[in-house]
Amino acid sequence: MKRELVFLRTFAIATAIGTVVLVNSAFKKNDNQRFSEIDVERINIIENDGTVKMIITNVDKFPNGTTKINGRNTNETRKKRSGMLFFNEDGIECGGFIYDGEKKENGHSSGLSLTYDQYNGDQVMQLLTQDYQEGDKRHVSSSLVFNDRPSKETQERNAEISKELAALRKEDPKLMQQKYKEYEEQGLIGGAPRVMLGKTRSQNNGLFLFDDKGMPKAMFYVDKNNTAKLDFYDDKGEVIASFPNIK
Repeated sequence: MKRELVFLRTFAIATAIGTVVLVNSAFKKNDNQRFSEIDVERINIIENDGTVKMIITNVDKFPNGTTKINGRNTNETRKKRSGMLFFNEDGIECGGFIYDGEKKENGHSSGLSLTYDQYNGDQVMQLLTQDYQEGDKRHVSSSLVFNDRPSKETQERNAEISKELAALRKEDPKLMQQKYKEYEEQGLIGGAPRVMLGKTRSQNNGLFLFDDKGMPKAMFYVDKNNTAKLDFYDDKGEVIASFPNIK
């Protein structure tokens, strides 16, 4: 009986040691876990210190409202969509990729947007596609857009100003416009598109240039009738010269 107990104990200890050795050697060869398929609602890519650098998410877990990322508030009014959000080394949101699409009562609505933000600000580059259909009319536009952003803007101050202006819009629209202009002159909000390459909703395909207020200045495009045009505009957005000048 004693010999059997000694044998069983020795066998159990040897088995345990062997299992530990096998597991350790397996993980030393490759620390990565391999999956042929995985279902997940959200993935947070983080650094060693816990800083979130990228989020891949479904609609329900898309961060907005009271959600905080890296200790910072997220955009409260942003619509939830499936996609990705990017964060820089300071934990500040710096861009994202979102998309959606659904049937409507009288057509459909879909879109895609890939954006990169100014540091602690809003987007300075955007790849955008929009597709709307209402009855028999379908409007499709796709473009690569480069924007100017205010030099002193921050994401936190943008959120505060947006709340203030939204409240004023209901109480006193004229005061809201006045406050907006004041903040714009201070370089806190505003911005304007400067360059757009792509197709507009009016089916013009080309290169479109704007001034620092977002007003059109020059356009080189092919219109829906396959006519190539070059137009120049004044400060009021009126055409001052065209080529070819067809009367």
